[in-house]
Amino acid sequence: MDARDWDKFLLPYEQALEELKVKFKILRSELKSREEYTPIEFVTGRIKRKSSILDKAKKLNVPMDQIETGIEDITGIRIMCQFVEDIERIHELISMRQDMKVIYVKDYVVNKKPSGYRSYHIIIEYPVQTSLGIKKVLAEIQIRTLAMNFWATIEHSLNYKYKESLPENVTLRLSKAAEAAYLLDEEMSSIRNEIMESQRLFEDKSNLVSKVLNDIQELYFYHRVREAAQFQLRFNELWENDASWNMTELSLDIEVALARAKKDNQKR
Repeated sequence: MDARDWDKFLLPYEQALEELKVKFKILRSELKSREEYTPIEFVTGRIKRKSSILDKAKKLNVPMDQIETGIEDITGIRIMCQFVEDIERIHELISMRQDMKVIYVKDYVVNKKPSGYRSYHIIIEYPVQTSLGIKKVLAEIQIRTLAMNFWATIEHSLNYKYKESLPENVTLRLSKAAEAAYLLDEEMSSIRNEIMESQRLFEDKSNLVSKVLNDIQELYFYHRVREAAQFQLRFNELWENDASWNMTELSLDIEVALARAKKDNQKR
């Protein structure tokens, strides 16, 4: 393929990448609004470089006219999560979707690679709407914990430096680091409930503070300047004294004042 052929060939993969990133980010937002916890921490993605596609095709003995089916990770999505337990939940969410089809799974979490690499790979078939009609492309979704991703990023950089022929001492240290990352994930899982509860409390406090400030601002809109200023002073005092347990009472008082302001405004 010449340069122009490559650009045409990669177009549906690029479209799949952008659509999948958006869909998983929307899924994260939806889960966060419906549930107290979302297993998706953040989402990234990339298109495999032309040189990397050619290298992999050569390594796997994939003919040029079979790259579409022989190279499954031209489009790559990476979903990061906090806990190992989140990986299976994300897999379930992907399997239930009607807009993509799971082809097969490679579980390197249970069956780690000799290097120590751990990750959960899902190969999907994704339909892209092009000007010529529907084009089904393969894509790889990698699901990792933050600890797994940190290790994998370092290993990838070192493999690039040493052209995948790592010195023995580096391989040994990487292996030890992989086990340390695994133990970190296990430790985080052991206190998962405590971590999730702390995050929920932080989220609740953040939402309450935003509501209080927005409601105070709305009082100004209804020209209740004196009331708004008094509530602002109460908020400042609670915030400075870290008395967040009284913030709910303040919020209720502001709601009453705001309802009264809206009622009076309707009478005019």
